[in-house]
Amino acid sequence: MQTLINDRKMRPNHDRYIAILRSMTPEQRLLKSFELTAFSRDLLKAGLQQRHPELNEESLQHLFVEQLKACHNKNS
Repeated sequence: MQTLINDRKMRPNHDRYIAILRSMTPEQRLLKSFELTAFSRDLLKAGLQQRHPELNEESLQHLFVEQLKACHNKNS
């Protein structure tokens, strides 16, 4: 129970977030998931560019793809 209380303190807007998701249509939720995926990939690529400014676009793209592969769910 203590973990749940601490978790709520760390995410004070979680209940609001869930309510917003529940108010969305399935299509809206799917589109939002695509949007969040694209945003996450953009953040990953920007972070890689910042950490490795010496890489050309081809090398950066290769590193980006390798990072995505490492994050991919291997349970399937």
